[in-house]
Amino acid sequence: MFIFIGAIVVIGSVLTGYTLEGGHLLALNQPLEVLIIGGSAFGAMLIATPITVVKGIISQLKGVLGGGLKKQDYLDLLVMMFEIFNVARKDGLIGLESHIERPEESEIFKRYPKFLKDHHAVAFFSDTMRVIISGAVQPHDLEDLMENDIEIIHEEETRPSDALNSVADSLPGLGIVAAVLGIVITMGAIDGPPEEIGHKVGAALVGTFLGILGSYGFVGPLSASLKHRLNDSKQYLTCMKHALLAFHKGVAGVIAVEFARRTLFAEVRPGFTELENACNEAKKR
Repeated sequence: MFIFIGAIVVIGSVLTGYTLEGGHLLALNQPLEVLIIGGSAFGAMLIATPITVVKGIISQLKGVLGGGLKKQDYLDLLVMMFEIFNVARKDGLIGLESHIERPEESEIFKRYPKFLKDHHAVAFFSDTMRVIISGAVQPHDLEDLMENDIEIIHEEETRPSDALNSVADSLPGLGIVAAVLGIVITMGAIDGPPEEIGHKVGAALVGTFLGILGSYGFVGPLSASLKHRLNDSKQYLTCMKHALLAFHKGVAGVIAVEFARRTLFAEVRPGFTELENACNEAKKR
């Protein structure tokens, strides 16, 4: 929602200021300039970016239009881990195998669809629990293992936003390319009437305008928005890491999720009593 509001504010501010200064909106209607700049930027991205990253850009742009992780999502994550840890306390680590090996069929995981939709989170949690069940890794080694996993996932997920940022950096230059082509056309009509020459020069300058506006007004901010969402995803995994590490050290489930709760930013961190009540409700299921 805020992305659309921001885009409207950018466009509205630019066009309103331009109009109040006496500019004519139709003079900015230069579809061929858009073709040159947009097509060149897309082509350059295809040259520089692997197809998997291009697909990642499309996927992440779809995700950024939806809602990000909210307080309820983290509360659900904490309660879900509490339920899993509770199963281990009652049935032993062997009782977790059915949940870990087939998470999509687990009655516990099914109650938390947001978690199940995040394939990185499911794989991270399941793989770590497999290591814990094996009993072959010490807590400090498990912490290193999870930290490396989080960093690799974050680095992989950052590639689309970095590629989009490169596109943003290239747009002003491509705008200049469009402007230069417009000047070349203008020079070919230099002996024409002043009105025609002025029109062609204006069209050329619109190319520079569109390139700069596209870079700093839209594509650059979109890249930054993707990075903010990725930081949220990293915090989601980090939250799991601390709970899993505490559980592996033998801490009770309710305390293990408290370790995880303390790692969250204040805006998404459930209160102690709120988490305690949610865990008590989960016990009744």
